[in-house]
Amino acid sequence: QVHLVESGGGLVQAGGSLRLSCAASGRSSSINVMGWYRQAPGKQRELVATISSGGRTMYADSLKGRFTISRDNAKNTVYLQMNSLKAEDTAVYLCTTNTDWGGVYWGQGTQVTVSS
Repeated sequence: QVHLVESGGGLVQAGGSLRLSCAASGRSSSINVMGWYRQAPGKQRELVATISSGGRTMYADSLKGRFTISRDNAKNTVYLQMNSLKAEDTAVYLCTTNTDWGGVYWGQGTQVTVSS
């Protein structure tokens, strides 16, 4: 079992920045890919970015250049630096990970609200 806890969400003005964190606990030594998704009201959950244990990253095309994902394997933590935020970035941001044994885990999510 892996437990994920996100933090760092909040209210920010358009053009501002936020840094989200997601800390994993439990059987975290078996974590492979970590990533972020987001879900806005009335919309489907969508990929934001992922990062492998070796540091390989992947981003949603629309977010490249504004968002940066990183991880600290020693702390079992993944980060999402979000810059130049727009009103359309408003969503619940969810952390996810998969494990060596095929498990997939999700955090509870953290709300990001961007005021225009």
